[in-house]
Amino acid sequence: MEPAALEQPALEQEIAQLIIDTLNLEDLAATDIPVDQPLFGEGLGLDSVDALELALALQKRYGIRIESNAKHASQHFATIASLAAYVEVQRTACAS
Repeated sequence: MEPAALEQPALEQEIAQLIIDTLNLEDLAATDIPVDQPLFGEGLGLDSVDALELALALQKRYGIRIESNAKHASQHFATIASLAAYVEVQRTACAS
């Protein structure tokens, strides 16, 4: 069995680390943030300023566009898992 099979998928791990680095959450490791934990409110406790910083970091890192007025933006930013799915879709769309 591959060690990666027991860990978070690579993109989710990268996004968790990007959140930590971008928002200076130095007391956390990427593996400390469950992929299905809410990022805002009761979960990780991020706010709208964090969302803007994170959106810019994601755009820069993955070369994707994130529309701030997108109808479903809050759904995409709900968890690490939803962010990873969104990034994957956007990377595929941008590559086309």
